[in-house]
Amino acid sequence: MGCFSSTPKDTGANRRKPTSIGEVSVYVPGLRIPRPVEFSQAVGDQLPKTLVERLTALRTRIVVMANQEGPTITRTRRKTQHGGSTLSDLHQALVDYLPVLLELTKDGSHLQFKVHFIWVNQEDEEEETAMSNIWYEVLSVLHLMAMLQMSQANLLLLPRGFSDGHNHPKVSEENRRASIDIFLKAAGYLECAVKNVLPQFSAEQRRSLPVDLAEGVLRALCLQALGQGVDIQLGMAIDSSKATLAVKRRLACEMVKYWQQAQDNLMNLPLANGWGEKHRLFVKWKYVEAKAAAYYYHGLILDEGNTEKSHGMAVAALQAADECFKESKKASEAFNASSPTSRTPPLFGTMKYLTEKIPKDTSSKVRINRDLYSYEKIMETAPTLPDFALALKPDEYQLPLVEST
Repeated sequence: MGCFSSTPKDTGANRRKPTSIGEVSVYVPGLRIPRPVEFSQAVGDQLPKTLVERLTALRTRIVVMANQEGPTITRTRRKTQHGGSTLSDLHQALVDYLPVLLELTKDGSHLQFKVHFIWVNQEDEEEETAMSNIWYEVLSVLHLMAMLQMSQANLLLLPRGFSDGHNHPKVSEENRRASIDIFLKAAGYLECAVKNVLPQFSAEQRRSLPVDLAEGVLRALCLQALGQGVDIQLGMAIDSSKATLAVKRRLACEMVKYWQQAQDNLMNLPLANGWGEKHRLFVKWKYVEAKAAAYYYHGLILDEGNTEKSHGMAVAALQAADECFKESKKASEAFNASSPTSRTPPLFGTMKYLTEKIPKDTSSKVRINRDLYSYEKIMETAPTLPDFALALKPDEYQLPLVEST
């Protein structure tokens, strides 16, 4: 049950794509924007008037806030007149709305197919998708909640300068720790969407969902959040005198797996409208960047061995790290150049350290004419990276309970 419709790509009156999104540490593929809904017309007198009024008020607030902040929310840290964050205010509005919305599913109510919900897409070819299905609205709300969290993490991870002008811009340890919590919360929303909401749709209905809400995209975003969380953990380990090479290698290898799985989930999906292609390029960049870190630390550990074979493998691993590092710079440039354009903020954490160390350590270990070796040849001879179980998991998030009557 639940009819749907899509609006072809049009004049862009609803889907407003900025030409630039500024500095990006955490990529957010646009924000899906809800269109107004008339609950009273859809449900008539089948719900208490107070519930209809509350639903209307909550969703209207979300529509207004999302339409005001959507086009700019990825760029700047905006404050409300009371000093709060527009990101957190919109997120809280969605949190308040969800349990009231789920009242329409009580006892399998037919009302869950009565209201026509419309959302403006960002990664899909179709400008907007409408569906008379409460679970489409729930899925859209969870996706937006996750994207707001990712936007918040991006703001926390943009290095800030100092008034004396002498220090390199940096991200505070407090912001780094806070960002990990935010990544896990965002991953929890997305995992809930995949495990608990998508199963509410028939196979035919799932094919009608916009690519923004496709299972592959939701899983890729969840894995991105976890991968970026591990990246922050690795950067903090690099700054710690107590963290061993083995710990750093494990974190780097886990990061590779998260980004590889994210890339696999996006494969063959029809990502479009700029945001989608940029999404694919971001994941590719971070995957190659993670491989550079993993091969580097693997090479350092292999070099601690006392055999000629281990030294040879160390050299091959460091060569692979250097090649991946060069590829990551190209991938970063491709990502930033794609529409909407973006900039890489000042380096901090993992990549600030590795940008200095990888070329230096590789050149000191590798005494061959590197021009004779292609990227493909070097990667063929690179030792296999260790396979570690993924330790970072999403925060558990459950949909608000609805009491049966």
